Amino acid sequence: MFRRKDTEPAGPGDAKPDTGARPSADVKPMPQPEMPRRSAELPTAPASAAAPAGGKPAAASEAGGKRLIVGQGISLSGEITACDRLVVEGNVQVTLNETRAIEIAESGRFTNGKAEVEDAEISGIYEGELTVRNRMLIRATGRVKGTVRYGELEIERGGKLSGTVSMIDDK
Repeated sequence: MFRRKDTEPAGPGDAKPDTGARPSADVKPMPQPEMPRRSAELPTAPASAAAPAGGKPAAASEAGGKRLIVGQGISLSGEITACDRLVVEGNVQVTLNETRAIEIAESGRFTNGKAEVEDAEISGIYEGELTVRNRMLIRATGRVKGTVRYGELEIERGGKLSGTVSMIDDK
């Protein structure tokens, strides 16, 4: 009923007889994904060069640096050394050494640990020994329990702090 006329060229939907051989022009190699190269670690600038005269690190150095994120559903135990910022969204039981800042998200739990940091922001749960040389901020959902020493303390309405709490002397 609907037939191609003998004078019309074959269309893309028309079946062609199979000759068994594939023309090489139709076969193209699959592109290989480019793998990123690992760069060698270079020594960082001295702390005095990274920080302005006020003693606070520049925003650029806060954005970069060595950051460890423990995501939701992940549990980590052990020791963490030389980390600029630890972000806890899962569960950790660690000892922090040479860590500048810690951030515990609402879903985060830091238990049976020990940390000495410059700054801390806690929206989740922290249980253990904590020394914050500068500012410690406990959000409304934050719960801190244990032996706590701080330079400056801020607690939002609803935040909880219990245990042995003391201020670090300004000496």
